[in-house]
Amino acid sequence: MNISKKINRISLLLFFLIIGNTIFSQPVDRFVKVIVAADHGDWLYKKGENVKFTISVYKNGNLVKGAKVRYEIAQERQEPIKKETITLATGTQTLDAGTMKVPGFLRCIATAEVDNKEYRNLSTAGFDPLEIQPTVENPNDFDQFWNKAIADLAKVPMDAKMTLLPEKCTENVNVYHVNLQNYKIGTRLYGILCVPKKEGKYPALLQVPGAGVRAYAGDIANAEKGIITLQIGIHGIPVTMDPSVYLDLANGVLNGYPNYNSDDRDRFIYKRVYLGCIRANDFLTSLPQYDGSNLAVVGGSQGGALSIVTAALDGRVKNLGAYYPALSDVTGYLFGRAGGWPHYFDKTNKEFNNTKEKIKTFSYYDVVNFAKRIKVPGFYSWGFNDETCPPTSMYASFNSISAPKELFLALETGHWTYPEQNEKMSNWLVGKLKGN
Repeated sequence: MNISKKINRISLLLFFLIIGNTIFSQPVDRFVKVIVAADHGDWLYKKGENVKFTISVYKNGNLVKGAKVRYEIAQERQEPIKKETITLATGTQTLDAGTMKVPGFLRCIATAEVDNKEYRNLSTAGFDPLEIQPTVENPNDFDQFWNKAIADLAKVPMDAKMTLLPEKCTENVNVYHVNLQNYKIGTRLYGILCVPKKEGKYPALLQVPGAGVRAYAGDIANAEKGIITLQIGIHGIPVTMDPSVYLDLANGVLNGYPNYNSDDRDRFIYKRVYLGCIRANDFLTSLPQYDGSNLAVVGGSQGGALSIVTAALDGRVKNLGAYYPALSDVTGYLFGRAGGWPHYFDKTNKEFNNTKEKIKTFSYYDVVNFAKRIKVPGFYSWGFNDETCPPTSMYASFNSISAPKELFLALETGHWTYPEQNEKMSNWLVGKLKGN
């Protein structure tokens, strides 16, 4: 392998490590391993077909004979249909879990106690997931609502301010802290912009954030390869402050932010967030270094939702990448199945959110209704074991997309990714941006 190819491969592998905080890393391996496996290698079943789960407990590579395990079988985030505590005489046991009569997912969660410590794992069987249909309402004036919001945004001056960050710059890349005016006078949007120093025209990549409150470092690696990158925050605060500031905000005024003003579609927090992604693209496409045609967006979880939303609302976006998109079919709980993060209608939140006003508001912001309007190619990736963004909710969005789409499944992943997922995503996106 020559040097240039080696450098290219390394930068691809670094791609989603660098973009920061939109993708969760793989969990640390544990001394005792609980393995839960469905009896189909692809974890896929037809409706009415029985699934069996095998639970095994290993220590030092060997089965733990007599391991005590409690397990439960249920649809995602629903009450168990079966639960008990068993002893694995040989260290492994197969359970008959039954079936599902409708498209969806059946999950087995097992917790073993070994040496007075608990170890947990799960497996999730999918029953005709490509047949899952959304439950959320598609408002008749959805397009009118968002067209007006974008038109109103266009009337607000961008008032872009760029502050060079010399300590972050490299020989080939300039790094800036960017400050833009968002959807109304006085509201701001912050991010980290990385621009190749060499004179020329370059494609651009918008990187939208997962949930939380944090600083951002910028994607220098892809800027080194000739891609303008912009990582944005969503909270209207600088993204270069001390970590303690974000911790205080996350535990204080921004705690529970996904619920802010959810009874009013015009004041709901995600209106500012969604429009902020459009404003970020306004800025990217205004840069003299932008090539004028190649713009992509990518993110995971909340960022996966924002990626789909941005691509649906902004015709300048030519490609999108989304890991385990949140905010998908949030009303699923009202129809006896899991809904998407942030679980507005699960048993904890249903009492507060199950109102006509809030259900109506969420319908204007649910990813399903943006997925229906996607017109550009997308690359998507998730696992069946995601307990934060249930696969039922994600398939409700994915199945609503009529544009070209690719789905890479890493079945056993939860709300995190394997390096192979990141590499496939980065290869796809960089290939699209660079025209390879």
